[in-house]
Amino acid sequence: MEHVYDYMFHVLNEYAKLLRYKPTVPDGAVKLCSEKLICSQMFPETKYKMESMVNEPAKDGPCILPTPYDSNTLQTLRDHEAKIQEVVEMWEDQSG
Repeated sequence: MEHVYDYMFHVLNEYAKLLRYKPTVPDGAVKLCSEKLICSQMFPETKYKMESMVNEPAKDGPCILPTPYDSNTLQTLRDHEAKIQEVVEMWEDQSG
């Protein structure tokens, strides 16, 4: 989950380079800190927001994500999928 925000930041940052719109602060705007926004909510939302708040940019590059499975687990999943495919093909041959 920690790499999701890095990826989202990378995508939005690259997309922002394509935009020509330059945002400006409207007259009468009030600056709010992130803690004030978080603390004004109910507890479950506050807890989630505090846990997911980004305090500093990541040290890794935006496109370096860890693999979800190790090689043994991935091979086991592929073998299981192949067995399921064989069973489905066998059922198709029996019915047709």
